[in-house]
Amino acid sequence: MPRKTLIVLISFVIHSTFITGASAQTLKTRWASKVSSGTPLPEYPRPQLERSQWLNLNGSWQYAILPKSQENAPTAYAGNILVPYAVESALSGVQKTVGKDSILWYKRTFTVPSAYRNKDILLHFGAVDWQTDVYINGKHAGTHQGGFDPFSFNITSLLKKSGTQEIVVKVWDPTDEGPQPRGKQIIKPHGIWYTPVTGIWQTVWLEPVAPTYIASLKPVPDIDKQSLQLSVNTENLQAGDQVKIVALDGTQQVAEQTLDNGAAATLNIANPKLWSPSSPALYKLKVSILRKGKVIDEVKSYFAMRKISMAPDQQGIQRMLLNNNFVFQFGPLDQGWWPDGLYTAPTDDALRFDIEKTKELGFNMIRKHVKVEPARWYYYADSLGILVWQDMPSGDLGNRWDSRPAIYGRATDKDRTPESEKIYRNEWKAIMDAVSFFPSIVVWVPFNEAWGQFKTADITKWTMEYDPSRLVNSASGGNFHPVGHIIDLHNYPDPAMPQAEIFGNKQILVLGEYGGLGLPLDGHTWQQKNNWGYQTFKNADDMFKVYSDFCERLKDLIQHGLSAAVYTQTTDVEMEVNGLMTYDREIIKVPAEKISAVNKAVINSK
Repeated sequence: MPRKTLIVLISFVIHSTFITGASAQTLKTRWASKVSSGTPLPEYPRPQLERSQWLNLNGSWQYAILPKSQENAPTAYAGNILVPYAVESALSGVQKTVGKDSILWYKRTFTVPSAYRNKDILLHFGAVDWQTDVYINGKHAGTHQGGFDPFSFNITSLLKKSGTQEIVVKVWDPTDEGPQPRGKQIIKPHGIWYTPVTGIWQTVWLEPVAPTYIASLKPVPDIDKQSLQLSVNTENLQAGDQVKIVALDGTQQVAEQTLDNGAAATLNIANPKLWSPSSPALYKLKVSILRKGKVIDEVKSYFAMRKISMAPDQQGIQRMLLNNNFVFQFGPLDQGWWPDGLYTAPTDDALRFDIEKTKELGFNMIRKHVKVEPARWYYYADSLGILVWQDMPSGDLGNRWDSRPAIYGRATDKDRTPESEKIYRNEWKAIMDAVSFFPSIVVWVPFNEAWGQFKTADITKWTMEYDPSRLVNSASGGNFHPVGHIIDLHNYPDPAMPQAEIFGNKQILVLGEYGGLGLPLDGHTWQQKNNWGYQTFKNADDMFKVYSDFCERLKDLIQHGLSAAVYTQTTDVEMEVNGLMTYDREIIKVPAEKISAVNKAVINSK
């Protein structure tokens, strides 16, 4: 980490000790008024595996916050909470903290539609932070640990034959007082650390399926061989069952294959339309399970033909390639936080908005920072055309800086407990399983700035082997090791680049964070005073002058081997005012056309 950056961070630590989180969330987005109190977020939550029948369970649930020592479900509840907004958020209608010494309880009832008879019933949770126990009609359906990955339980055997059914959900979340992945959440928000998120924060829904059904799909394109490998994961497939796969370009069929088992298919995609930010071509998929010629399960899906890789240029410097061509990847650090919903966008239009504006600002990439989004966010990235670097949410922080040369990042690997290490490995695998479907994701980022970083070589090797179709950025912003595809420097506020010779010119050089130009706008901040940016301005003209100067410097760095840059950041977040947009998304601080022009000039300068 460069000396200039260390000075900035030290001043931040001193300053942040005087900052406290906002006592009340008064800042709202334009979408808050459009949130339905009946069924918020009514859209189908899993576009990568779509069935026609499903039942949305978002809406008004009962809640209670009780001491952790009280293991049994409450006999009385405190009031109502609007699911799927976290209990600390304004949109939940509660706005209370929970903490490691308390349990958050939920309760609601539902009726199974008559059309679901003779089907198995799956209960899906998009995400719940962090440890979840689910009870159906008083019986335990299952336990899940992980705040960022979807999970499901087959509740068929727990349902009554008819009438009203009851769901009770028990959640424990220690936030930053436990070793689990938690991203930017902290019990006492300040500076770059934000309000806790506890409990259900993505859609809850029911789905009827046949006893034999398609559980997941994983498409892996190979543009060089003009083929698609499609892994089809099924449940309870019987001898003699067949899996039929049809690929379409619009309404025109381009490939078909029928398997006598549910393993994997290789489809030939002749003269494929290649996916890129400038041309986000998506093909459709229809996958069916056949039993004696009869369809017993069928899903709609999609895929893209694209390739992410690395290769040396004529100067021997490793470059990041998209579809075998060097494309400079340039985009914002995207935290994915909302003033009214915290982790949860108020509406589906809001979820899509940030990606649309990122494209409008001339970027071609987003680094999704220590958070995982709902599946629909990645679908919009796929369909609108934006490259995504996916971070693993950080947790169990506390690494120490050491005296090694600055080029190595100056941090140690953390000695995690066996419990902490197991939690990390389980959740990282679950996150990769959940989002590896989406072609927009081109880079995995296991660690950020040595935040809880441990066994770097081992974790990086496992990540590369588990998904060899993408690049791996082992340590964004520090604690570099000679592993992975990328060396990633963070430097504030001005752009810089890693030294190519650190590990023998074998890795791609990227600037994983820079910028942080702050401009607080009255009436659009989380709190009135003590807002923070890496460099603060009084007007948009002065901010843009520095921003455009940084873009000119990026052009020179590209010529010297830089392959990507990440600007901090998309929006203001709580006390941070270094967004290109205000936290409420009402104002783009510099006219979009001006930002877009200089951004596109950077991307095209290669």
